[in-house]
Amino acid sequence: MDMKISPSMMCADIANLKSTLTEFEECKIEYLHIDIMDGHFVPNFTLGTDYCKALKKLTSIPLDIHLMINDPELKLEWFDFGEGDIVSVHAESTKHLQKALAFVKSKGAKAFVAINPATPLCLLDEIINDIDGVLVMAVNPGFAGQKMVPNALEKIRRVRDYLDNNGYNDKEIEVDGNVSYENAIKMKQAGANIFVAGTSSVFNPNYSLTDGIEKMRNQLR
Repeated sequence: MDMKISPSMMCADIANLKSTLTEFEECKIEYLHIDIMDGHFVPNFTLGTDYCKALKKLTSIPLDIHLMINDPELKLEWFDFGEGDIVSVHAESTKHLQKALAFVKSKGAKAFVAINPATPLCLLDEIINDIDGVLVMAVNPGFAGQKMVPNALEKIRRVRDYLDNNGYNDKEIEVDGNVSYENAIKMKQAGANIFVAGTSSVFNPNYSLTDGIEKMRNQLR
């Protein structure tokens, strides 16, 4: 699979958003990762529906919407997404996971299931035909800058083995949380192919955006 970078837009300087997006377009960034937090499913508030709509007007880069909200099936209509976008729904956030995933697909977007570090993989048995990929959390969601949990790499391997052994080689694995330059190599080796890049890589203050992206590309080659 192609290796893809999805910069975490909660780390972007909103005062320079247009120039950031222009730089991402020039670097052929594949997705823009949008963290949506409601203060209930996770103890934080971040980006919202209007931000997603604004990005749609400012750039053609597909959105990678990560819903960290309770009962997402009741709120999906608030968001502007469609063909080419990814929408990740947390398995732990709803009693009606298949309903939420089906709505995402009805809009033409790719439906991913997001799983927290302690969530068992057996849930994939029930939804494998409803998803296009799995978002594996390498940290407990809610805040940027956390260290990777100890079992994250093994979990990515187990998800990749599960998909490949059951004939779903085409389903993608995205990883979110402490995707540093060093960790990205290990995550790729474990089976991930979409990398949510934040302050430990693309938005690293020691590099320009372009240089940070190029360094990440080199790590993933």
